[in-house]
Amino acid sequence: MPGTKEIKSHMDSVGETRKITNAMYLIASTKLQRARQELEHTRPYFEALRGEIKRIFRTAYDVDSPYFFPVGDGTPLTGTYGCLVITADKGLAGSYNQNAIRQALQLLEQHPDTKLFVVGEYGRRFFSQRGIPIEHSFLYTAQNPTMARAREISALLLDRFDQGELKQIFVIYTDMESAMSFQARSTRLLPFHRSHFASPGEKAVTEPFEFLPDAKAVLNNMMQSYVSGFLYSALIDSFCCEQDARMTAMDSANRNAEKLLGELSLQYNRVRQAAITREITEISAGARAQKKGR
Repeated sequence: MPGTKEIKSHMDSVGETRKITNAMYLIASTKLQRARQELEHTRPYFEALRGEIKRIFRTAYDVDSPYFFPVGDGTPLTGTYGCLVITADKGLAGSYNQNAIRQALQLLEQHPDTKLFVVGEYGRRFFSQRGIPIEHSFLYTAQNPTMARAREISALLLDRFDQGELKQIFVIYTDMESAMSFQARSTRLLPFHRSHFASPGEKAVTEPFEFLPDAKAVLNNMMQSYVSGFLYSALIDSFCCEQDARMTAMDSANRNAEKLLGELSLQYNRVRQAAITREITEISAGARAQKKGR
């Protein structure tokens, strides 16, 4: 049975760990609030952009664009796929990283001819250790998701898509469904279906609109900004989920530390009381022996 010195040392160690986990909880909370504010500040622009794309299709539904499936063509595309996997730079976030990686492994199993584009050191290290080739790794993006980084990713993916190297592009990110739950999702980024920008019950626009130089050029130019906005939203959404998952993990660690400290304190008091009782017993026995000797 450990003595008071060992138990006291264990209690000090648990207390120091609790300070670290509590600090990580507070840091994650601050980052989460800041990321949500940044997303709310940029969301109106991309919602308006989405509305303008819908307006184009309501005006000229049969407009041809390489970023959309042809009208009435539901044939699955064959060839090389691209997959952007968004993970964190570090762990200590519950199952956040593993859920995203699991989605990526499922896509690789279904379509082996898939090139991986990885955001986050955790994902890069996971695939590298298992010998899974990575086409490109975006460093320092997971902990600092900005619009500039989203445009950088978008430019690389769109360039590969425009050159025909990638037939479809998927994005695996973690979607915060509510303040209490989040889920890893695999979403096809390109090409889009026209129904993605359609709303039930909408009627075609009867008033003429003029597109310069034409509807196709306007749509293709808008899609580049829309893809960047989609990726930025996915990066921010994943970042929020990461911080929320880390807050949950650190809160659980704090509660476990408090519970362990309570058990160790009780054990410490019992051992200390037992030592005191033993000392009193030894003193009493010694006094009786001296009295009997006299």
